[in-house]
Amino acid sequence: AASQVNMKLLSVSVSVSSESRGQYTVTQPGPVSSAVGGSVSISCRTSQDYWSSNHYLSWYQQKDGETPKLLIYHTSTRASGTPSRFTGSGSNSDFTLTISGIQAEDAANYNNIQHD
Repeated sequence: AASQVNMKLLSVSVSVSSESRGQYTVTQPGPVSSAVGGSVSISCRTSQDYWSSNHYLSWYQQKDGETPKLLIYHTSTRASGTPSRFTGSGSNSDFTLTISGIQAEDAANYNNIQHD
């Protein structure tokens, strides 16, 4: 049915800041997809505890041919203009970006970056 338009939300890629000096490793799932109106969670697991070390994660959305757009910073704070359907959560070594009520325009790469 036309209402079941599938889209790919490509797997997250992770950039670790130079301050980490390679001490962190990260595991991510493969690509995830959802029908319009559905929801997905994109997870990020780190080898060490970002939270207790006063490190946070930012999530970025990048569409083909466009520059990355900041969605979430300080793990769970929405950037200006980020729709409420995007939610960041996590602590210790597990972090998640959840997209609820997915829209067609949400098809993109979602990247996370560690920062202080």
